[in-house]
Amino acid sequence: MAPLTAERNTPRRTGDLFSLPAAAAKKFFAGAIVARDAAGRATPGATAADILGVGRCAETVDNSAGAADAVTVQIEKGIFLYANSATDPVVAADVGGNCYIVDDQTVSHTDTNQSVAGVVFAVEAVGVWVKFE
Repeated sequence: MAPLTAERNTPRRTGDLFSLPAAAAKKFFAGAIVARDAAGRATPGATAADILGVGRCAETVDNSAGAADAVTVQIEKGIFLYANSATDPVVAADVGGNCYIVDDQTVSHTDTNQSVAGVVFAVEAVGVWVKFE
C-alpha cells in the first residue's frame, strides 16, 4: 500500500470489549474468567495447561448444546476481582506477575498444570485483582 497523501479517517476501537467464537459444549456465566483455547475459541476458565486468560465474560452465553463457533462470547478487558485459591494463594509479592487459572472464578500463585489468567494488580483479603490486557 502506498503512503498517505491526505488525511485518513482511521477506524478506532477502545480495546476494552471484544468477542471470540465459543468452543463447543460450553456455558459462560457473566463475570467469569474467559480463556482462549489453542483453536482461538472462548472457553470458561479452568485448570488446563493449554489455554490463556483473556478477560471477563460480559454476559451469560449458553453453548452447552452447541457446536464450536455456534455463538460468540463478549469479553471485557480491564481489572477485575476474583477469588484467591485457598490452597495456593496469590500473595502481595506476586503483584506485577502472573496468576494462574484454577476455575472460572478463582486464581492461584503457581502454574502447575494451569494457564495464565492475567497479571496480579493487587491482593486483598476479599480476593485478587487481575488485569487482563
